[in-house]
Amino acid sequence: MRLDKYLKVSRLIKRRTVANEACDAGRVLVNGKAARASYDVKVGDVITLQFGQQPTTVRVLAVNEHAQKAEAGSMYTAEK
Repeated sequence: MRLDKYLKVSRLIKRRTVANEACDAGRVLVNGKAARASYDVKVGDVITLQFGQQPTTVRVLAVNEHAQKAEAGSMYTAEK
């Protein structure tokens, strides 16, 4: 699944266009490297979002094409 779509489906970012713009601006890192919106997300990847004061880091647990609001949180786990 594309990175921008994963960020939207998992509800880490509200809209896919915003996720795409964040990737283009270099605010999204995958495994420590800046990633394009077309990056293919895999289970085990570590995604860092650099928004605001605190960066958010998560580890991908599942890649689902569709997720209900209740299921979205189970697609990743927070990293420290």
